[in-house]
Amino acid sequence: MKILVTGAAGFIGFHTSKRLLEEGHEIIGLDNVNDYYSVELKNSRLELLKKFEKFKLYKDDLADNEAVANLFKKEKPERVIHLGAQAGVRYSLDHPHAYIQSNVIGTLNILEGCRHNNVEHLVYASTSSVYGLNTKYPFSVHDCVNHPVSLYGATKKDNELMAHSYAHLYKLPVTGLRFFTVYGPWGRPDMALFLFTKNILAGKPIDVFNRGDMVRDFTYIDDIVEGVVRVVMKTAEPDPDWDGTQPDPASSPAPCRVYNIGSNSPVKLMDFIQEIEKTLGKKAQLNLMPFQPGDFHKSHADVSSLIRDFGYKPKFNVQIGVKNFVDWYTSYYSGKA
Repeated sequence: MKILVTGAAGFIGFHTSKRLLEEGHEIIGLDNVNDYYSVELKNSRLELLKKFEKFKLYKDDLADNEAVANLFKKEKPERVIHLGAQAGVRYSLDHPHAYIQSNVIGTLNILEGCRHNNVEHLVYASTSSVYGLNTKYPFSVHDCVNHPVSLYGATKKDNELMAHSYAHLYKLPVTGLRFFTVYGPWGRPDMALFLFTKNILAGKPIDVFNRGDMVRDFTYIDDIVEGVVRVVMKTAEPDPDWDGTQPDPASSPAPCRVYNIGSNSPVKLMDFIQEIEKTLGKKAQLNLMPFQPGDFHKSHADVSSLIRDFGYKPKFNVQIGVKNFVDWYTSYYSGKA
């Protein structure tokens, strides 16, 4: 297939593109390679993708309507995996406009491109952050998510609503995946595992928010990619049992579905830190911090729908995942300043 992957230079986009290229698919990558975090790291990922003959990159901005429209018109992708976005909860507190541009306007441009070019299936990234103030665990796609606690979470909820409207109006098959705390090799430098590993090795303190009293459904990148690939290959369909008097948020009479994609094995943050210490053979200096605005205490993904519909089963625990990340980190940054 010819598949458009937005955010191809990003963490999940890189791994997803690489997996699909290895399977023989043609990948059209779209990424503006901005400086939200290390451009060098993004370019290193892209260099690996460029080794594949069936990879082509467009360095355009999602929010550039004309550029996105021209890409769709020229390349005519059969399916789209929309992973490009302005990520990060804390960054959204001080840079709100970046989230509207990338996540709202950018997603609108992708939806329009799909609508006008007969795309067979759009799979897009949502996030566990949409659960906001929800405290019923595990988080279920069948529950209401109308109380986000960050603009980042709000824009991702908006993406889900936009996608449904296009599925309803234009019969565009769309599937949203709510990612839960993704980690692993080639990960983002603004994420906890990367920051903790970097500072522990440098003998610097690590910032531990809410004094470490948090739980996360850490999900290894290979499990995420496995889920994404399975989902994109199976086109979303209408739910014949959907009932408007008791509307299920996870499905629709339109070809629209939403799934959680996580490990379903939440881990205490302090246990996660101890695993990093164990792998590095070095103790962390803890800088215990207060709870941060926009954050949430616990995440736990109910992935039963993904298991039922796609046979999805997470394989990697944090012991393996942390070791794989540390091995990559020490190798990649060996000799680098």
